[in-house]
Amino acid sequence: MLPGVELQRGTELDQNGIDALSHRLESYLAPDQIQQIRKAYFFADQAHLGQFRRNGAPYITHPLAVAEILCDMHMDHQSIVAAILHDVIEDTSVSKEEIETLFGDEVARLVDGVTKLTQVHFGSKAEAKAENLRKMILAMTQDIRVILVKLADRLHNMRTLDVLAPQKSRRIAEETLEIYAPIANRLGMNDLRIEYEDLGFAVIHPFRHRMIAKAVKAARGNRKELLTHIRETIEQRLRSENMHVRVIGREKHLFSIYSKMKEKRKSFSEIMDVYGFRIITDSVDSCYRALGMIHNLYKPVPGKFKDYIAIPKANGYQSLHTVLIGQRGVPIEIQIRTEAMEAMANNGIAAHWLYKSEGFTNTSQSRAREWIKSLIEIQKNTGTSMEFIEHVKVDLFPDEVYVFTPKGHILTLAQGSTAVDFAYTVHSDVGNTCVAARIDNRLAPLSIPLQSGQTVEIITAPGARPNPAWLNFVVTSKARINIRHFLKTQQTEDALSLGKRLLDQSLQGLGFPQGTEQLTTTTLQEVLHELGISLEQLYQDIGLGNRLAPLIALRLTGHNLQEGTLPRSSSARISMAIRGTEGVMLSFARCCRPIPGDEIIGHMSAGKGLVVHRDNCRNMAQELKDNPDKCLNLNWSDHIEREFQVDLRVFLENQRGVLATLAAQISESDANIESMVLHEKDTHQSVIQMTILVRNRIQLARTMKRLRHLHGVSRVQRMRA
Repeated sequence: MLPGVELQRGTELDQNGIDALSHRLESYLAPDQIQQIRKAYFFADQAHLGQFRRNGAPYITHPLAVAEILCDMHMDHQSIVAAILHDVIEDTSVSKEEIETLFGDEVARLVDGVTKLTQVHFGSKAEAKAENLRKMILAMTQDIRVILVKLADRLHNMRTLDVLAPQKSRRIAEETLEIYAPIANRLGMNDLRIEYEDLGFAVIHPFRHRMIAKAVKAARGNRKELLTHIRETIEQRLRSENMHVRVIGREKHLFSIYSKMKEKRKSFSEIMDVYGFRIITDSVDSCYRALGMIHNLYKPVPGKFKDYIAIPKANGYQSLHTVLIGQRGVPIEIQIRTEAMEAMANNGIAAHWLYKSEGFTNTSQSRAREWIKSLIEIQKNTGTSMEFIEHVKVDLFPDEVYVFTPKGHILTLAQGSTAVDFAYTVHSDVGNTCVAARIDNRLAPLSIPLQSGQTVEIITAPGARPNPAWLNFVVTSKARINIRHFLKTQQTEDALSLGKRLLDQSLQGLGFPQGTEQLTTTTLQEVLHELGISLEQLYQDIGLGNRLAPLIALRLTGHNLQEGTLPRSSSARISMAIRGTEGVMLSFARCCRPIPGDEIIGHMSAGKGLVVHRDNCRNMAQELKDNPDKCLNLNWSDHIEREFQVDLRVFLENQRGVLATLAAQISESDANIESMVLHEKDTHQSVIQMTILVRNRIQLARTMKRLRHLHGVSRVQRMRA
């Protein structure tokens, strides 16, 4: 511990700095809390003694600046103490335990949450960055103040980037735009986000920043007269109805102008031609009254009205947005909100502390808690830090759609979300058992993107499971994480089940009718000890195709073989019945599309499990030549309820309506069309390649017979590899 904390003051102590901060804190903190902050300052100054910033200033100036940023937000004294101490664990010999002893458990936890993992060795810089971000975000789930301290720390670092080497400052700026600005936006802290973006823009694109800043300055002078006139006209109209309002001109920040120019491919003049105003009222009722009055004053643009008061954004933002056509035909963007909404729009979750004394209610606080809840779920279901951060990034850019549940509740989803995303937003169990969806009371594909205002109803089935193909179209991190987690778990369970079946049937072929149950515990343990794995791992390896069941069976029955290929004399080749619903560790080869009724054979593929082929498949014939010990004799179970894909080629004459007739005949055969592609051979003939779903060979034969009898169809073939 550093002795005499309050007396041992380093030569670098800036007494004026802490005195000025203390004076500002007097407006909302108690004297004993301010004293605690001063104590932390003296402690940090002593701990950082001899350390300097890149600009030559004593290091203590940085924690003090971070504390001042939090003071502007009216943060509590523990957050400000943590801000002053946030670098002592990382950069000095002070431990978390010492901070806990001197300043309490909460402060120590906040400081530790912001501290980087410097003692751990990482394989790459990207991995280290991801793990530190993961640590910080998970600390935030315990206490939201961790992220506020870190955001303030990053803001001061961004303000002082000019002293760093260009490469390093660019890397920090990119990380800020990639992670910290979106986090500030997600927490509703608009002022912070804007400063991050403009500072980052200046570092990454200095020339573009200078040019746009210069153009904005010139445009501001040219627009001044018209802006003033529009503002005064709006004010007079509202005040004539005895409304207490503030009308302020709203200017786009530089990064926003640059992003819109780039995204919408518009010139600077097109972006700057839009005049923005904000109307601040005293109540929600006044917001809607003001909206009616300005729509009466200027003509509104159809389809440009958005009501974020009734349906707030995911970060708690509330306001009415409308676009009008003003004098001289110029577009005017108007935002209408109350004073409380204005405070929330600018400060987000920080408004909870800034307006706490006035009984301020902050919807950003509850929205942030919901987001944090989803982060905890993402953390539980992800493996590596890189994967976790990638999913968090997806969650940080939510251009939103607003949809309704059948009971009328509103759900906010990311732009492009599908019915599957909706299902997982409702509950992970609903997502896992989802089979279909009704959008506005009509059945719709699960993959179709949802539109704002739609009512979505999810149809579930008890035995249903997520489809791996869903990963191709879901956009929300919650859906993606849950699908992957389920499939990983399911793969393990399926591999265990398949591995046990394969081993049992191999043992049965060697005269052990009860399979592994017939083996002695000693025999089993000896082989497992030799292999260095557990019984579950053995089953899983066999099910995944990484070990051969016949070879393991031979070892278990006393044959002293090294793992490799089976002896030619082995009678351990097995015949196994399959139902087609064994799970993700059993798949049907696309090259030959086997269906019940076909003669089939299986091939154990490493990491994929059992792949089923028709026995006359050319690919399978090659596998038999190359790896006879990995091939299994298979047969179909008597009870199969699922449908199987079959590829057909249909040769037909070019006639009007022939496709419709073809589809009708397939439907009447109780088969379903998955896909259909038409190729013209010449002016008279076409070839259709289609994939249909059938239950077995009998149904396929019936369907093909119907097609052959159609007028204009010359030939129908089942396609082979």
